[in-house]
Amino acid sequence: MLYEMTVPQFSRTLTNLEKILDKGAALADAKKVEMSVLLNSRLAPDQFPLLKQVQMVTDTAKLCCVRLTGKEAPAHDDKETSLPELKKRIADVQTYLKSLSAADFKGTEEKKITTPRWENKWMSGTDFVHSHALPNLYFHVTTAYAILRHNGVEVGKKDYLGELPFKH
Repeated sequence: MLYEMTVPQFSRTLTNLEKILDKGAALADAKKVEMSVLLNSRLAPDQFPLLKQVQMVTDTAKLCCVRLTGKEAPAHDDKETSLPELKKRIADVQTYLKSLSAADFKGTEEKKITTPRWENKWMSGTDFVHSHALPNLYFHVTTAYAILRHNGVEVGKKDYLGELPFKH
């Protein structure tokens, strides 16, 4: 169950984020603005810039899966400064997600999940996904979207949601 709630959703969200970033690059190119201006933009002085928002999205996806499955993920040193470097990071995480299977998540619903920041507190795997991983992922994607939108990138809800799995 946790596989279906995480890996496909993380992958889809990363795909949508990459498309939104591409729209940002197209606007920067059309306006003759360095992409680094957008990557360093933020909504408020005390929030992370777009670059860090993307790093946080990828970290949330991969670290959730690492904590649930124990399967090693690619390491990133958070030194990306360009769109191609961010896209490489997204691709690395997408490749990692594709390496996981539902069997890797067997029994993870009740696994005790903790992080160093939680000071000896823990959550079950299910609570971790519902209360931490998914909301955290969506927070950083939404903030990245809002930064680009605030800077004039023409993105909308359909860009954020991506292709929906409609049935005919």
